[in-house]
Amino acid sequence: MIRETYWEDLNITPEDIEALYNHLLETETPLTPEALAAALVAFRLEAEQQKLERQRSGGAAVYLPKGHYEVGQTLVFPALAWAEGEVVAVRAAHNPTLPPFQVIRVKFADGREREFAAGLEEHPLNEPPRLSADDPLHNPEKVLATYGEALAQKIEAALAENEEFVRIAGKWFPRALLMEVHVGFLNLAEAVLDMHGGGPLPTAEIIRQIDFPAENPHLAAFSLDYALQESEQFDEVGPAGQVLWFLRRMEPEGVQETPPHLRYRPLDYDREALTADMLALETALGDELSPESSVAEIPGKVELALIYPHWRAGTLPLSAKTRALFPTAYQAPRVRFTWVDAQSGAEFPGWVVRPGQYVYGLEAWYRKKELLPGSLVTLKPGRAPGQVLIEAHTHRPRRDWVRSVLVGRDAQPVFAMLKQIVSAEFDERMVIAVPDPEALDAVWEETARRRTPLENLVVSMLRELAKLTPQGHVHAAGLYAAVNAVRRCPPGPIFALLATRPWFIHVGDLYFRLDESAI
Repeated sequence: MIRETYWEDLNITPEDIEALYNHLLETETPLTPEALAAALVAFRLEAEQQKLERQRSGGAAVYLPKGHYEVGQTLVFPALAWAEGEVVAVRAAHNPTLPPFQVIRVKFADGREREFAAGLEEHPLNEPPRLSADDPLHNPEKVLATYGEALAQKIEAALAENEEFVRIAGKWFPRALLMEVHVGFLNLAEAVLDMHGGGPLPTAEIIRQIDFPAENPHLAAFSLDYALQESEQFDEVGPAGQVLWFLRRMEPEGVQETPPHLRYRPLDYDREALTADMLALETALGDELSPESSVAEIPGKVELALIYPHWRAGTLPLSAKTRALFPTAYQAPRVRFTWVDAQSGAEFPGWVVRPGQYVYGLEAWYRKKELLPGSLVTLKPGRAPGQVLIEAHTHRPRRDWVRSVLVGRDAQPVFAMLKQIVSAEFDERMVIAVPDPEALDAVWEETARRRTPLENLVVSMLRELAKLTPQGHVHAAGLYAAVNAVRRCPPGPIFALLATRPWFIHVGDLYFRLDESAI
């Protein structure tokens, strides 16, 4: 009785919105789009059943092959989407393989005429029409299994455009039913979070400590959540499905605003020029500013080579390569989680900063492990929800020849091979020791002030790095790391220059040399 594309083509109507509103009124509980989708399916199936019953009990007779009909009689045809027609002729049928029966000619509203059997006792359509639970289009569980996700997305979009509904942590509720939360309760909530180091605290704990009225715990929590969300004093930092609150003024500066070394002004470049090897290297580098070609599955572990901007800011990229390891949220731009040192088991706070596409909280850990830009870091899923294991492959400190960047008298970066104390494994192509980060910061500021073109930086860095090898060849990954020692830039624009400028000569395996005569 429901056409095959019914659920696929379904659009959310004002009647559906009203039904969902009433459902939330009855339950007095905020619900997820998935729970609302289940309610919508039940509502729609009930509406279709009522429609069927109205058709049965209406003035027009329901056509069944076993029935006997007269000229002038009005019939409705369930198998033809309840089309209505008038019987204009009745004649005897002649079919020796069947018992005697009649044929009726019916004229429909659009003028077309069709013939149907009548007085035929044995026929599949003789069973009165009903919604059968065996039909996957009529079974709520089967409908939700097949179409539930799409229906939830449609409901989400429809409610987002309706001011009568509010959303917190992925759950919806009518705005008119929210409990009043006056400023006194907000001040008490701020004091509670302040006493707990800014947070994070769940709503239930805040309610308990401020004596917020909670005759209906679900409604009380949702109402307070909405009030806290609307106030600039508070930040919801829980992962998807969990509400946790933090005082915004007590969040680290690198969480509230993107650290200067991670800020990037997008550049136009020709991605079509990138070779397959370049694209593969771009994916392996895992830069958060690179385009994402696919959704990453949850990996067993991820290994990254630090670049200077993340080393300086105490961060790691939130990219296609790493994103599946970290908690996310429905709405919250910042998510609090826990770093766990895989070697010592020590725990310390971390932050997922979704708008900036980075994870924060590693500055002290980098210092403790004595890491360099280019050091290898391994990430693994935590043993408990909200945890991420992080490991540096440390060893006993030793002095080793390492590519290093110094700042010359002309305030320009100079690369040299110098002996440095090394305490962890590193990527030999990307390692860059920085003896004086403050001096290099001055280079960053001067580069930004002058708006030095990227191409000039790439030429300069290739020229500097080429001096450190007998062949004068520089790998694309090393060049990417060197450019990011003075300016934030993803691999794509750098690789595009290598692929399109005649003075960059590819010598194989993504190694390049500079043709000074062509500049």
